[in-house]
Amino acid sequence: MEGQIEIQNNKQYNAPSRGCCASINTGQNNPTINQQRCCKLASYNWLEDVGNATQIEGVSIVEVRFKNGRKDFFNHPPEMTLKEGEIVAVEANPGHDIGIVSLTGDVVRLQMKRKNFNAEKNDVKRIFRHARIADIEKWYNALDLEDSTMHKTRVIALDLGLKMKINDVEYQGDKTKAIFYYTASERVDFRELIRKLADSFRIRIEMRQIGMRQEAAKLGGIGSCGRELCCSSWMSGFHSVSTNSARTQQLSLNPQKLSGQCGKLKCCLNYEVDDYVDALQKFPDKRIRLKTKKGDAIHLKSDVFKKVMWYAYTDDSANMMAISTDSVKEIIRLNKHGKLPPELESFAVQKDQTSNVEQNGDHYASFI
Repeated sequence: MEGQIEIQNNKQYNAPSRGCCASINTGQNNPTINQQRCCKLASYNWLEDVGNATQIEGVSIVEVRFKNGRKDFFNHPPEMTLKEGEIVAVEANPGHDIGIVSLTGDVVRLQMKRKNFNAEKNDVKRIFRHARIADIEKWYNALDLEDSTMHKTRVIALDLGLKMKINDVEYQGDKTKAIFYYTASERVDFRELIRKLADSFRIRIEMRQIGMRQEAAKLGGIGSCGRELCCSSWMSGFHSVSTNSARTQQLSLNPQKLSGQCGKLKCCLNYEVDDYVDALQKFPDKRIRLKTKKGDAIHLKSDVFKKVMWYAYTDDSANMMAISTDSVKEIIRLNKHGKLPPELESFAVQKDQTSNVEQNGDHYASFI
């Protein structure tokens, strides 16, 4: 979504793809401040009322966001007052870059701890100043070139026969350098590509390879749930997803259903897995057979949040019975003492036949 930023001289610029920035009436005290609104890189400062700045060796540290998922920590002198949403000129290599302050105050210290960032060991770059009008004009002019540069780069890479895909281009704020994000299934020799890009655009070139998940986050799309992809709308970090998450939630291990548009396992498989793990801790061991006078019964499937386990006799698999976990524990306790209940039917809260199961055969097969 695009918006506008209004500067002191009432000149307006179309906001680039750096999040949702809205035009507001800015005063003399904050000439270059904007509203972040629904930018996925924006962080909620829940310690805003505390107001204690994070300081290391007499300098304050804030978090600054740039394009895509790129954020970094920068220091500034205590006499410089910064607010979230302000546009600042920061140190880069080489030259300077333009970013937007995303976090200030004591919450920055917690963010640094979460990201394992040690300001005393790492080289913390500086914030030079609040961005001037000339800085923002040059920044916006550079950002207007990103789409055309990306398309031209794709043509050049195709002409060179390189097996790589250019996903995005990020210009530095001073218009002297650009980062080219690409994906490739194998190692790529792009030395000739860098020479051609440097001759065509007259800038410093940095090639940065990204994974399939990061590519999906940049391109966006609609997931199988009918909503915009989480990685392109609000997620700013990725966590590993394994098939154990699907097994814990008793999902069918169908790669086509479990994979997202990136070709990897869906990130949403991790959303509810902790609740399933907690709930399953109260379930009895499903490998234990329930012994009755009518015969032994084996476990077929479970309804985790209803606290129900489905069993069937070994010689009559067509007749499934839903038994509460408390009843299952009671039957197991009786079996340990050598006692056999007459039948399972007296404990069943629901019965089902194979005819009903066959209508959902894919679901039934996943639990056998």
